[in-house]
Amino acid sequence: MTDRTRSGWTKRRLMATGAAALGTLAAGEVAAQPRRRRSNPASSAAGGAPIYKDPHAAIEARVADLLGRMTLDEKIAQITTVWRQKPQIFDDAFNFDPAKFASVYPVGIGHMARPTDRQGYNNPNVPNSRTPRETVELVNAVQRYHVEHTRLGVPVLFHEEALHGHAARDATSFPQAIALASTWDPALHERIFTVVAREVRARGVQLVLAPVVDICRDPRWGRIEETYGEDPYLCGEMGVACVKGFQGETLPLAPDRVFATLKHMTGHGQPESGTNVGPAPYSVRYLRENFFPPFEQVVKRTNIRSVMASYNEIDGVPSHANHWLLHDVLRGEFGFKGAVISDYFAIEDLARLHHIEPDYASAAIRALRAGVDCDEPNGDCFLTLADSVRAGRVREEEIDVAVRRMLEIKFLSGMFEQPYADADHAELITDNDEARALAAEAARKAVVLLKNDNALPLSADRLRTLAVIGPSAAITRIGGYSNVPRRKISILEGVRAKVGSRVNVVTAEGVRLTEGDPEGDWGRDTNVLTDPAVNRRLIAEAVRVSRRADQIVLCFGGSSSESREGWSDNHLGDRDSLALLGQQEGLFAALAELGKPIIVVLINGRPQSLSPFILERANAIVEGWYLGQETGTAMADILFGDANPGGKLPVTIARNVGQLPDFYDHKPSARRGYLFESAAPLFPFGFGLSYTTFEIDAPRLSRTQIGVGESVEVSVSVRNTGARAGDEVVQLYIHDLVSSVTRPVLELKGFERVTLQAGETKTVRFALTPEHLRFWNIDMQRVVEPGEFDVMAGPNSIDLKSTRLTVV
Repeated sequence: MTDRTRSGWTKRRLMATGAAALGTLAAGEVAAQPRRRRSNPASSAAGGAPIYKDPHAAIEARVADLLGRMTLDEKIAQITTVWRQKPQIFDDAFNFDPAKFASVYPVGIGHMARPTDRQGYNNPNVPNSRTPRETVELVNAVQRYHVEHTRLGVPVLFHEEALHGHAARDATSFPQAIALASTWDPALHERIFTVVAREVRARGVQLVLAPVVDICRDPRWGRIEETYGEDPYLCGEMGVACVKGFQGETLPLAPDRVFATLKHMTGHGQPESGTNVGPAPYSVRYLRENFFPPFEQVVKRTNIRSVMASYNEIDGVPSHANHWLLHDVLRGEFGFKGAVISDYFAIEDLARLHHIEPDYASAAIRALRAGVDCDEPNGDCFLTLADSVRAGRVREEEIDVAVRRMLEIKFLSGMFEQPYADADHAELITDNDEARALAAEAARKAVVLLKNDNALPLSADRLRTLAVIGPSAAITRIGGYSNVPRRKISILEGVRAKVGSRVNVVTAEGVRLTEGDPEGDWGRDTNVLTDPAVNRRLIAEAVRVSRRADQIVLCFGGSSSESREGWSDNHLGDRDSLALLGQQEGLFAALAELGKPIIVVLINGRPQSLSPFILERANAIVEGWYLGQETGTAMADILFGDANPGGKLPVTIARNVGQLPDFYDHKPSARRGYLFESAAPLFPFGFGLSYTTFEIDAPRLSRTQIGVGESVEVSVSVRNTGARAGDEVVQLYIHDLVSSVTRPVLELKGFERVTLQAGETKTVRFALTPEHLRFWNIDMQRVVEPGEFDVMAGPNSIDLKSTRLTVV
């Protein structure tokens, strides 16, 4: 979702407010009571209370009862959202003002975006983040008004961002999504989002807009950091774990759980030219084989109740207008039972950007009929639906379908029974010791060791002076969809805490990536590269500081200012290069002339294409991505050997943009080669080293021949052949040797991260089922074709051992 700030239409958007659509009251006047519809006498429970207020009644009956009591305007309120309208309903101190609210929203609201911000995103004149207590106070005030002073007493649904932690002040910041994918550890992932859910729900919020299960196959796209990488199977497994963490596995939700939202259906992660919201020019077969599977897995294996449509078009049809995608596939084939919510301003985009409708009213009808149930963040399009009903352009029964789905989320969340939050509890559990320890564990497990010429681990006993240099040395970069956590530990701070007085740790910035905030501002529109003259001075200072060091830890990569969501023409976030930004190559070259060992630590959101000089000259290369608030704690543990790196790449790292698209599961005819350059990637999918060594045997099959509807057990033995404990990720791949349509050269079908002591052996077992072997044949039927399959296992997508399986 995005925060659009295009000057050409901001004013028009703000004009279409609830006041215009729902009428106004004089300031201070209590909301008028709309004319009641006659209700069925049977719609009241024993004692005269409405069925919808009976916690023991079936959810379906409660929804039907409440819906039957609603006026048209009350229904529209349930499928629209309040965000930028906050100044109209808050007082000068940014607190909820019941009198102002009643004058703008006489029938109340159904949905509010981001209660943790004060006025809607991107207001530079307002300190925008509320503390946990302030958020609870706002939520409770809004809920109290709706429960006690609106006709039906329907509480408000609140949503927040929680991609890698609650994107709110003081909340625990975990590693960014692409870093969490590098753990290859779904169980850890579920634990993380159980904690995130607890922190979010404690502030009175019931819905989060996460996770992103788009596969990403273009690293130029600035949103790649929000994804779990390039592989459908890995994205699906991590997505399932995330949703289970957020929601648990039972409904209604437990009081410390929240509803998740799958994003973004679909084609979003491989946009044309690598630019955000670009077209997804892919065939139905490509969608079904690559983009659909993660969504299908989550829908079928969890109780997911919210899916967000994507900005892009597929074959000329934007997703928010794609009935086939949202109805036939999502609801029909996958069996999705929840609500489809719009990405921010995406329904407006049907008229403004895609030009498939002439105005917002027509765009609203188109989206509603395609299967979109809620208009975010301001409801400007769906607020026109009441007039469209009265004009005969759309039937009220069509509105009812969307309202029913949104009401079901409310009932299943438990908010009718407990709409209020406890500020003391929110402060107590936010970023507590358990959360911090888990954030540190996740950060350690996310680190990927890409190269090591015995330079790592470092030994404090063998160092007199260590230089920690670079634009990410003294800054803790935590990535997009974040806020300000209670603490952030930089790599410099982590190293100094680790070595204490034993080692003299010196530092210098070395290079500044962009002007302004050196951390890189994800939300700032302007983005200017630092003057090379400034960087030349910074490089000279880094060289001076490093001359007396025994070794150099060079922390560079990217920032949130140059790799981010490009949500408008004046807020870009995609790049046409994968090379290091600015003068970082020059910084490395200058330090290399000192002749000292250099350990490169990459802190970034997108994969970086390192130059041959850095690849050859660096003594070690560590990929950290964005590791969250405990970045320095975890990286110091890795650098000094108190933790053994075991992460694996969830993406292929290309040598340069000329290799794009570059992903491991390509077709046999792809990657023939280039003149004067290798077609091999810089680092392959699934790759990652350790301070110990492992040996993975060829897979063993319980049966070498099975029928098309049968399964087989695959056993893989892995041994720690080194001198210290460590983690290995055993990866299982298949290849269909002959098929009716072309198949990838490799397909990931299983993985397991195991911890082994020195000399220890474990056997990992996988079930290879018809679901893993099937594909869409020449007639677009999903089948398992008889034939031979190579079943392969190894530590990455390159170093594999295989055996043969025959399907008859």
